[in-house]
Amino acid sequence: MLTILGFGMIATFLVLIMMKKMSPMAALILIPALFCVLVGKGAHLGEYVLKGVGDLAPTAAMLMFAIIYFGVMIDVGLFDPVVRGILRFCKADPVRVVVGTALLAAIVSLDGDGSTTFMITVSALYPLYRRLKMSLVVMTGVAATANGVMNTVPWGGPTARAATALKLDAGDIFVPMVPALATGLVAVFLLAYVLGRRERKRLGLLTLDEVEAKAEPVLATAGGGSGTAPTGGTETGPATGSGSGSAATGSPAGADDDFQGLDPHRATLRPRLYWFNAALTVALLTLLVLQTLPIPVLFLLGAATALTVNFPQMKDQKARIAAHAENVLNVSGMVFAAAVFTGVLTGTGMVAHMARWLVDGIPDALGPHMGIVTGVLSIPLTYFMSNDGFYFGIVPILAEAGAAHGVGSLEIARASLVGQALHMSSPLVPAVYVLVGMAKVEFGDHTRFTVKWAVLTSLVVLAAGLLYGII
Repeated sequence: MLTILGFGMIATFLVLIMMKKMSPMAALILIPALFCVLVGKGAHLGEYVLKGVGDLAPTAAMLMFAIIYFGVMIDVGLFDPVVRGILRFCKADPVRVVVGTALLAAIVSLDGDGSTTFMITVSALYPLYRRLKMSLVVMTGVAATANGVMNTVPWGGPTARAATALKLDAGDIFVPMVPALATGLVAVFLLAYVLGRRERKRLGLLTLDEVEAKAEPVLATAGGGSGTAPTGGTETGPATGSGSGSAATGSPAGADDDFQGLDPHRATLRPRLYWFNAALTVALLTLLVLQTLPIPVLFLLGAATALTVNFPQMKDQKARIAAHAENVLNVSGMVFAAAVFTGVLTGTGMVAHMARWLVDGIPDALGPHMGIVTGVLSIPLTYFMSNDGFYFGIVPILAEAGAAHGVGSLEIARASLVGQALHMSSPLVPAVYVLVGMAKVEFGDHTRFTVKWAVLTSLVVLAAGLLYGII
C-alpha cells in the first residue's frame, strides 16, 4: 500500500504542476500533507516536516547567501567581460546562443555546485534570449542537462556519495567513467545544436545572412554586450515550448521595451575593485572545491565580505539586498516547501517501500547484468529521490544483489552515476528552483520540456558505458 501511495503522491504532484492546476510551492506542501493523512500517519506530519526542514536548512542558507553573493558580483561588473565574450561568440545566432548555453553551464559546473552554475549561466544569457525572443525553457533545459552530466565530478556530490556508501575510492569510480560522461556531454552539445536550429527556424532566420543582419542591432541594444538576469520587474508570461517550432517566446510583441540589460554606466559598478572581486570569487570557489568549510558558511562569509567591501555604506548594502530579495525569497521558500515533500516521503516509509519494490522486482535472470539494471534504475530513482536516499539507501542493495552474481561494487557505483542528467531537473533538487526562478520559467514548463531530453542524455551515457566496457 505504501508503495502505491508513494507513486501516487509523486504522480499527482507532477500532473498538477505540469497542468498548472497548482503552483509548485503549494503542491510541494499540500499534496504530501494529504497523502500523509491517507497513509494514516497524519498525527506525525509535524514531525516529518520539521525533520525535512532540518535536513534542508543548510541548503536553504547556502542558496540565500549564494544568490546575494553572485547578485552583488553581477551588480559590480565582475562578469561583464565574460558576458561580452559570450555575446561576441553568439552573434545573435540562436544556434550559437544555445550551444553557448551548454558550454557556459558545463564550464561553470566544474565548481561542483548547481546553484552557482545556474546563477551565472542565466545572468549571462537571459538578456540575449529575451532580446532574440527565444524560448527560455530551451535555456533552462540545456543548462540543467549539461550541469547534470558535469555534476558527476568527484566533488560534486553523487560520486562522493557512491564512494562513501560502498566504501570505495571516488577516483576509482569517476576516472574510468570519464569517456562515457564525455560522450554524454557531446550529446548535450548536439542537443543544443538541434534545439538552436529549431529556434532559428521558428524565429524565421533561415540563412546565416539573416542572422548576421540581425546581430548588430541586437548586440547594440544589449548594453554593449552585457546582461543580467532580472532581480525584479514583471514577466508577461513564462516561456514555454518543445523546441519544435511551437514554443512561446516568453514575451509578446513589443517586449523589447521591458528588456533588462546591464547598463555599462550603472551606479553599482566597482571597476577599481574588479581584481579584488575576481580574487574573492576564485578563493571562494577554491575553498568550495577543497571543502575547507561547509558550503553555507563559505557563502555566508563571502556575501558579507562582498557587501562590506563593495558597498561600505549601510543604505547601499540594504539596497543591494532588497534588489535580490525576490530571488532569495522565491528560492528559499521552494526549498522549505520541498522539505515537506521529502520529509513525508521519507518519514512515512513510502520511499523505502518504493525502492524495495523496484529492487525486488528484478528477475533473477538479470542478476549478471546488475550494472545495466543499476544504470537504468538510476534514471527514475534519482529523479524521484534525493541523492542521499538513492546512494545510501538503494545503491548498497543493488551492490549486494550484484555481488551475488559476480558483479563488482565498482561497476555498480559507476552505473549509479548514469541518471544525473535527469536528476538536476528533479523537484527535490533545490538548485533547479534557482534556475527556473531567475529565468522566469514555470517549473511545470521546464519539466515538460526537459525530462525527455535529460532521459535521452542519460541513456547515451549508459550506452557509452556499455560500448566502452565500463559498465
